[in-house]
Amino acid sequence: MKRQQPLPKRVLRFIREHGMVRAPEPLVVGISGGPDSVCLLHVLHGLSQTLKIKLHVAHLNHLLRGIESDADANYVSSLARELRIPATIERHDVKAYQKNHRLTLEEAAREVRYAFFGDVARTIGTNTVAVGHTADDQVETILMHLIRGSGLAGLRGMPPLGTWHLPGGIELRIARPLLEVSRAETEAYCAEHGLAPRSDSSNLMPDQLRNRVRSQLIPLLREYNPDIKEALLRTACAAAADMDYIEGEVAGLWGTVARQHAEEIVIDKDRFSHLHPALKRHLTRSAFQRLLGDLQDIESVHIESLLEGMAKPAGKRLSLPRGLTFQGDYSHGLITSKEAIACPLPPLVGEHRLNIPGETVFCGWKVTANILNQRPPESRENELKSCLDLNRTGKELTVRGRRRGERFQPLGMESPKKLQDFMVDARIPHAWRDNVPLVCSPQHILWVVGWRTDHRARVTPQTKRVLCLEFERA
Repeated sequence: MKRQQPLPKRVLRFIREHGMVRAPEPLVVGISGGPDSVCLLHVLHGLSQTLKIKLHVAHLNHLLRGIESDADANYVSSLARELRIPATIERHDVKAYQKNHRLTLEEAAREVRYAFFGDVARTIGTNTVAVGHTADDQVETILMHLIRGSGLAGLRGMPPLGTWHLPGGIELRIARPLLEVSRAETEAYCAEHGLAPRSDSSNLMPDQLRNRVRSQLIPLLREYNPDIKEALLRTACAAAADMDYIEGEVAGLWGTVARQHAEEIVIDKDRFSHLHPALKRHLTRSAFQRLLGDLQDIESVHIESLLEGMAKPAGKRLSLPRGLTFQGDYSHGLITSKEAIACPLPPLVGEHRLNIPGETVFCGWKVTANILNQRPPESRENELKSCLDLNRTGKELTVRGRRRGERFQPLGMESPKKLQDFMVDARIPHAWRDNVPLVCSPQHILWVVGWRTDHRARVTPQTKRVLCLEFERA
């Protein structure tokens, strides 16, 4: 059996393979005081001359374990002095942050911790922090993603070099040099070098999902497959390779199928509908990541609900995690982080006579009118295309916005109703209503574009000539 390389050599290879450090930039090392992070610090200290970097220790006291937390901070401070590495050690009230932001304790601790790492990194002139995640952490993360309903992206687990997005558009590079090292190896390394890391009692608390996965689920899975950890890590590698390819394909869709404008993303419904389901899911996932900076709290159920929303008629609205909102119009889906969703329809000003037959361009719209002897196949119609009985409509048609008090007889109804009531029932957002185009004859409204035609202008078996109108964004 081939003997494995010493741990520091493996870590050095892994660091170089993934471009984790940028000499001569300094490197922040996040230290909790446990075996993994203490091993990481000691190994990096030994490699610092080879890598031509200077280290800076960062430790955050979360104020969650009283005397234990204080002892952890004292231990990290002593270790940093012993290794002659500068250190920043601070105290933050994570429980108060959790209460104010309505997060789980684990989520609150993570957000506070990485914000602290970002502050330290900026102070010393870098944007990279190394953390002590191991292969065991990777296995636990993959299983947690599966339990929460993750897709392919969750199967790849944590990347060797990832990004944490901080307020103000700042990106913090998160390096994980120990991601191929087991927890048993970090403990053995500490023992071999006379290090005495701290033990975190919160790792034994059964109310935390990660702890239950570690202490209950993994031992159970090992009964089915003694090499379950290695199997999951192989799955993560395969998923990462597949995701690299898919993300390359998705990147090519930006600018055509989807476009980003400041705090909102607009997706072309027609082009989106022709994508393979896998690309639909990953484009949606990419949209979430672009708006939020990360995928925290985004699960497959949210992606699936947005896919359903893209397939629904205009007016469909969804509330999504972390303040995001989805709204669909005739031809586009809009995902925004703004509290009040913007209207995707161009402002409609004045009244515009339609060329029948022919084309008419106005206010960001192009309308094409054709006269046929029979109605085209149903499959050719959509929310922006409608067929009417020309003998009932006539050719003196205009397009305008709504007027106070007017009425409309929606297709299938026996009598007219107020246009205002129809728009409310159809769930057309209030901010959109003045911009919804109305095709009108001198007598009444013929078509609320994108929603419903008038029952009196419908095509019937007795129709002799069919007027086909199609709207598209100019």
